[in-house]
Amino acid sequence: MSNGSALLVTHEPLEPRMAGPAIRAWHLAQELAGARPVILATPAIRGLQSPHPAVTLVAYDPSNGVPLTELTQQSAVIITSGYLLRRYPALVRAGLPLAIDLYDPFVLENLQIHSTKSTDSQVAIHQSDLGVLEEQLRHGDFFVCASRTQRDFWLGMLVAFGRVNPHTLKDDPTLRRLIDIVPFGVPDTPPMPGSGGIKGHVPGIGRDDRVIYWGGGIWDWFDPLTLIRAVAQIAEQRDDVRLFFAGVRHPSPDVPAMRMCQAATGLSNSLGLTGRIIFFNDWVPYDRRGEYLLDADVGTSLHFAHVETRFAFRTRLLDYVWAGLPMIVTQGDAISEWVARDNLGRVVAAEDVDGVRQMLLTLLDAPDFRARAAPRFEQIRAQLRWSQVSAPLLAFCTEPYHSADWYSRATPAPPSVLSRAWRVLRTRGIRQLARETNSYLAWRRQSG
Repeated sequence: MSNGSALLVTHEPLEPRMAGPAIRAWHLAQELAGARPVILATPAIRGLQSPHPAVTLVAYDPSNGVPLTELTQQSAVIITSGYLLRRYPALVRAGLPLAIDLYDPFVLENLQIHSTKSTDSQVAIHQSDLGVLEEQLRHGDFFVCASRTQRDFWLGMLVAFGRVNPHTLKDDPTLRRLIDIVPFGVPDTPPMPGSGGIKGHVPGIGRDDRVIYWGGGIWDWFDPLTLIRAVAQIAEQRDDVRLFFAGVRHPSPDVPAMRMCQAATGLSNSLGLTGRIIFFNDWVPYDRRGEYLLDADVGTSLHFAHVETRFAFRTRLLDYVWAGLPMIVTQGDAISEWVARDNLGRVVAAEDVDGVRQMLLTLLDAPDFRARAAPRFEQIRAQLRWSQVSAPLLAFCTEPYHSADWYSRATPAPPSVLSRAWRVLRTRGIRQLARETNSYLAWRRQSG
C-alpha cells in the first residue's frame, strides 16, 4: 500500500442534521480508514467530532478551496463528486489517482428542479451541468455509482466520452476497474430505541396513533401531494392516522426552499390538516433518526413518472430498510423492485391517490406485517451494510491507480513524464512506480 492519505471531499457541511451527500461521505470515510488515513474535507464542521481515529476532519473555504491544494500534497488518492472538480481545479492538477462518485445523477435532477424557468435558462443550466459532467468523466480514474441500472447509464456516458477504449478494455474486460457499484449503505448495527421521536412527543400525535412517515426532504422530483390527498381521505374515515414529514428545510443553507415543499404545505393548509393530521418537521438529527423510524408504522416515498426516477437511488428508503419499516413507494426505480420482490411493503403507480389510500390502509390494518417481514429486511440489510457496499472503493484506495488510458487522455497542461514519475515515487512508492512505468511503456508501444 502506498503512503499518503485518502482525501475525500464533500460539498455539504458536516453537522448533526445531514442530508444524503454528507451522510455518504461520513460513512465512506469511516470505511476507507481501514485502508489508509482519511482526510474528510467539507465546507463546514458544526458540532461533530471525527467518526474514526484515522479520519481527520478539515474545513475548506468554499469560495477558493483553501487549503485543498495543501491537502492534496499529503494524499495518495482523491475521492470527490458533483461540481467540486469545476470549482476546485487543484483536485485535478494534483495528478493523483482520482475516484468520482456518480451515485447522484444531478444532471437529471436539475432538469426537474429548473423545469419552470424559461427554456433559454434551462438550456444554459443544462449545458453547464453537461460541462461539469464531462470534466468528471474525462479526469476520473475510477468511478462508483449506486446500482446496476446506474452503472449501465454511466457506462453509456463513458463510451460517449471515449473512456471505454482499447486501453481500459484490455486492462479489465468487465470494466470494473473503471466503474463499479457502491450503493448507499446502512449501519452495521440496527437502530436502537430511545426516548421516542414522534408518538407522544410531537404535539397532536398520540402514543396510540398510527404514523405514516416521510423520511428526508421534499424535493421537486417527489410527489407528496398524492400522499397528502390519500391521507385526507383516510382522515375522513378514522381519527388515529397521522402523517409526519421528517424534513422541510434542508440542513444546508446553500440549498434553497423547493417549490414542492411549498406546494405540500400549501395543500395541507388548504385542507385544514396541518398540525392536526399532517405534521411538517424541520429536520431530524442524523443520530436520532432511528428513534423516529422505530416510532413510525409505514414509510413512504412517492415520486412522479420522470426520467430521474429510472436512475435514482432513494437514500431515504435505505433508512426504512435499516429500521425494518414497511413502505409504500412509487414504481420505477431500483429500490421499488426490491420492495415488490421481497415483499417489504407495497408498490403503487405514479399519482395514484386511490391506490396509495388502499395500500396505506392495508399496511396500517396489518400491525404484524413488520414482525413478519423482519427476516426479509434483515437479509437485505446484510447486503447493504456500509462495510460491505464500500468494498470496491476501499480496494481502489488501498492500491490507488491511474486508469489504463491515463497517458492517452488529453489534460490541461499535463505534467512531464518525469514529474509524474517523481510524484508516484514520492507518494505511492517504488512498486507502484514500476507498475505505472510498465503501463506507460505498453501504451507507447500500442500507440506506435
